[in-house]
Amino acid sequence: MCIKIVIIGPESTGKSTLCKDLAAHFNTKWCPEYAREFLTKNPGAYSYDDLLTIAKGQLALEESYSRDMKEDEILFIDTDMYVMKVWCEYVFGKCHRFILDQVVERKYDFYLLCNTDLPWAPDPLREYPDPAIRGHLFHMYKDILINQSVPWAEVGGQFRERLETAIRSTDHFLSTK
Repeated sequence: MCIKIVIIGPESTGKSTLCKDLAAHFNTKWCPEYAREFLTKNPGAYSYDDLLTIAKGQLALEESYSRDMKEDEILFIDTDMYVMKVWCEYVFGKCHRFILDQVVERKYDFYLLCNTDLPWAPDPLREYPDPAIRGHLFHMYKDILINQSVPWAEVGGQFRERLETAIRSTDHFLSTK
């Protein structure tokens, strides 16, 4: 199985850009966020059950990207089931059993947590520009990472600094693996 590095954090924290830039730097692939594709094709309010569909779509997309990768190749993944868990719980106050089961079953090698110190970038699919809400969501992600066993690092700053920190953190992780 390839080395799976997941980038998580609240919306508008540069996750997709970071995935793309890290994949270019490490000359490898990155798996995009399925939610963006789903919500673009299904505009309007989403439901609790839509989040289950999105979670399953994310996992299928991840599998399609990782299927033919070698054991020592890196796959950068934009979003995982932790993101789905936070999204479900924050928006609907509950989480699908399937997502919770996948949090336990899925294995990843390293996480990069994106801080909210980038300016909010408006996008029709984004919901929470309020800095207090973004901060709260960031702390939900950080709490999850602190209370699990996979190594992780926080990245912050503007795009160049964020990328440099992510590269250093990834290199350090790979050197200790």
